[in-house]
Amino acid sequence: MRNSIFTLLLLFLFISVDAQEYSKLIGEANQLYNTKDYKRSADLFGKAFKIESRNASHLYNGACAAALAGNTTAAFEWLDLSIENGWTNLRHLKSDTDLDHLHSNKKWRKTVEKLENKLAEAEANYDKPLQAELLTILEEDQKYRKQMHEAQKKFAQDSKEMQDLWKITLQKDSINLLKVKKILDERGWVGKQKVGAEANSAIFLVIQHSDVETQKKYLPMMKEAVAKGNANAGSLALLIDRIEIKGGRKQIYGSQIGINPNTNAEYVLPLIDPDNVDARRKEVGLGPMSDYVRNWNLVWEVEKYKKELPEIEKLHR
Repeated sequence: MRNSIFTLLLLFLFISVDAQEYSKLIGEANQLYNTKDYKRSADLFGKAFKIESRNASHLYNGACAAALAGNTTAAFEWLDLSIENGWTNLRHLKSDTDLDHLHSNKKWRKTVEKLENKLAEAEANYDKPLQAELLTILEEDQKYRKQMHEAQKKFAQDSKEMQDLWKITLQKDSINLLKVKKILDERGWVGKQKVGAEANSAIFLVIQHSDVETQKKYLPMMKEAVAKGNANAGSLALLIDRIEIKGGRKQIYGSQIGINPNTNAEYVLPLIDPDNVDARRKEVGLGPMSDYVRNWNLVWEVEKYKKELPEIEKLHR
């Protein structure tokens, strides 16, 4: 029995080490992608996938890096694996300019057909009109936010360009919110089995981008939807964090990022119990903070954050 326990401990240790190495490689690969170093990015994605190859989003991102690096073989291999592991966003696949290099290859049509066939099988019982409505809402929700993301790289946060985009975005948000509230009030929080994962995500995004009173109103409905498998636990965590921050309280999962008005530097908004944030994030299917904050070119150092927290709280007041 002692030997068995020792073996299990070793196995757990190896699994933990592998998971940490995988997470590290994926984070570094994403960083290299963001700096347009596609070859090194694809190389690191490849090393990560030798440890594990079940995360559809990671596999898709790896395929994009490989395609941009000119590694067609790896790009198609990882695209196929991403579809097998649950990638469903056909419209994004077809329009993603990262994959333009693959379109002239005879394998491209087979890859698209593979996803189309998989979706056709899954969508046999979908509410097609509702799905179409939600997909249109999703497109409107994301369209100008993507433009703002690009504009932010070129112009100041308070520039006329950014202000104009914000004005349009808020107008679209108001229209989308009326449509989504009608759906929620009449049908409840529909699940991906009724409209698909992509369309279903539109409901969360519109509520996430609404005013705090609306967020609080539909929070219990989203909690119930998560319990039934109709909504994502990680998305619920993001909504909870927004409500907490807007209410002047500390966030729970570390998802909300602020901008210091004095320095223009981004930072993690006030967070409860920073030591255990990764454990809380893991419970809802979110990755570690160290990976998450890389999206803003930040480095997560918990001891440093705890020392800075009193000043961060002052900024937030």
